[in-house]
Amino acid sequence: MSLKNQFGKKGWTPALMKSQKGKTFLITGATSGTGYEAARILLSKGATVVMLNRNPQKSEETIAAYKNEFGDNIDVSYITVDLGKQTSVKNAAAEILEKVTRIDALLCNGAIAQVPNQIVTEDGWESQLGVNYFGHFTLQALLYPLIEKSKGRIVTVGSMGYDMGLKTIKFDDLNWDKDYTANDAYSQSKLAQIMSIYELQNRLDKAGKKEVKAYACHPGSSRTSLISTSGSLLMKIIFGIMKLSPLTQPAKNGAYPELMCATEKDLDQTAFYGPTGRSNWVGPVGAHKLEPHAKDKIVAKKLWEISEKAIGLQWNL
Repeated sequence: MSLKNQFGKKGWTPALMKSQKGKTFLITGATSGTGYEAARILLSKGATVVMLNRNPQKSEETIAAYKNEFGDNIDVSYITVDLGKQTSVKNAAAEILEKVTRIDALLCNGAIAQVPNQIVTEDGWESQLGVNYFGHFTLQALLYPLIEKSKGRIVTVGSMGYDMGLKTIKFDDLNWDKDYTANDAYSQSKLAQIMSIYELQNRLDKAGKKEVKAYACHPGSSRTSLISTSGSLLMKIIFGIMKLSPLTQPAKNGAYPELMCATEKDLDQTAFYGPTGRSNWVGPVGAHKLEPHAKDKIVAKKLWEISEKAIGLQWNL
C-alpha cells in the first residue's frame, strides 16, 4: 500500500514546526533516545517541557545538558514516575495536576523492550505490558480532564513491532505465563498501545468530543538505548550490528513522528505515522499502512474495558 506523503518527498521535519512558545508538552522517557530529542527540539522552539522520567539523577543531568545548549531561560522541569508501578503513575499524575496548568500534548514515549525473561510487575502484569501499555493508559486517563480543558493531544509512540507477534490480544494469558518470548510480549504491549488510541478516538467521537486529538505513531528503527537497556545479550548484539547499517536512523529522526503528531495541524487521526521508507524503518515521515488487526474494534473495545477494570479507573469522557 502506498500513501502519498502530505508533506512532500522529504516528509515532515522540525523545519515545518512553528514557534511553540506558550505551549506545554509532557514527555515520558525523556532522558535518552527519541524522548530526549523530542524534548530538545520542542525547547528549541520555545515550548515548556515537563519530562516524566523514572530516574531523578538522570533528569537533573538532562536538564543541565539542555541549559548548557539553550541557556538558563528555557522552561524545562521533571516529575518522577515509574510507569511500571501504578502507585507511582497515580502519584505523578496528582503532582502534574497540581503543578501544570495546561497540557497541549502528552507524548507517551517511554518504553522497555525485548525483556529476555518474564518479569511481573508489583501490580501483577508482564513488565512490557505493565510499563508500555498499562502505565500510559493510567496516565492518559488521569490527565485527560486537563488535556480536554487545554484542547490538547495524546500521542502514543508505538512500534512496528505491533505486527511482529500475535495478531490480536491474548486475553486468556495477558502475562504470557505460557510460552513467554521477549518479542511476543513486546509486540503485544505495542499492539495494545496502538489499539487503545483508535478506541479512544471512537469513544471521543461517540461522546461528541471534537477538541481532543489522539494520534498513533512510531519512531522506525532508531539508534537509541532501548534494546541495550532491557534486551537480551543476543538482541543487543543484533541491534548493535544493525546500528552500523542503513537500516537504522539517528534518534533525532526517530523523534520526528511524535513531534509531528504533537504539533502539526490538520493531521488525520485515523492514520498511523512514521518513517515511510524501507520496511517503515527509515525514511521521510508521514502516514503509512497499518495492518487491519490493529484496528479490530471488537478486540479494542474488550481491551479498553478490561484495562479500566484492571487499573481501577474509568475515563471521564
